[in-house]
Amino acid sequence: MSALDRLAERQLVVVTGKGGVGKTTLASVLGRLLAARGRRVLLLEVDPRESLHQALGTEPSGGEIVPAGPRLWLQNLQPAAVIEGLVHEKVPLDYLARKIVESPAFHHFVEGAPGLKETALLGYAYRTLHQGRRPRADLVILDAPATGHGATLLTAPGLLAQAAQGGQLGDMAADLAAFLADPTRCGVALATLAEEMPIQETLELLEVLQAKLGLRPDLVVANGLYPVPPPGPGLELLRTRRRLNEAELARLSAAWDGPLVSLLLLALDRGPALIDRLAQAFLQEDR
Repeated sequence: MSALDRLAERQLVVVTGKGGVGKTTLASVLGRLLAARGRRVLLLEVDPRESLHQALGTEPSGGEIVPAGPRLWLQNLQPAAVIEGLVHEKVPLDYLARKIVESPAFHHFVEGAPGLKETALLGYAYRTLHQGRRPRADLVILDAPATGHGATLLTAPGLLAQAAQGGQLGDMAADLAAFLADPTRCGVALATLAEEMPIQETLELLEVLQAKLGLRPDLVVANGLYPVPPPGPGLELLRTRRRLNEAELARLSAAWDGPLVSLLLLALDRGPALIDRLAQAFLQEDR
């Protein structure tokens, strides 16, 4: 079974990795490929700079759900807005809900509660899957924060469940923690570059996920490999870069025996053409 086959069986796929290694690009590629397989996919991002719409050629989300192709949608989410939405959902009186979210005590609670923001984001994905929200997605791909924050995101519900010790908030966090720990429902894809620091952070994240969650990612993708240059003079820089790529991939492979897909650096601007080319390359490599 290919890595894409396994991801197609999940309900939530979290894409993470060091900043600047192509997380959003990988999330977009997986969204395209899994939607093409018949899944109804919602791509979620938490970066306020909004990158997904550029990759997929849509209008910016601005918090709204935007169509991005057949059976594919995207949405930019901000944790504070998600938590405020939960308050309005749980408090039937609009005036009272507004008073709560405008109060300094509420903002202190949101900033101080351990794992609350991360749990709210994951809870939004969970409710999208299980409460008949529009669109009727059956798979959510979360373009998660960079490596350290990505690990925090995945461990947050368990920490919040312990801190809350019951009640609506604690029960919700406990349900999410169980959902994330189920490898048949939740998967993780790691993006990296075949360079020293990104590979080192990827190796460290693999250890953290195993130690704290007992979680093994479904896939590691090394983006931006330099192509093998043809014989001839004047290309020594490219040869050097390629040798460095190969050395770092060997270091990764020595510690990671799971699915590993390598994608070449392409001379294309960010946009649908790049995502389409990378999707084709992904299918060729994922065998």
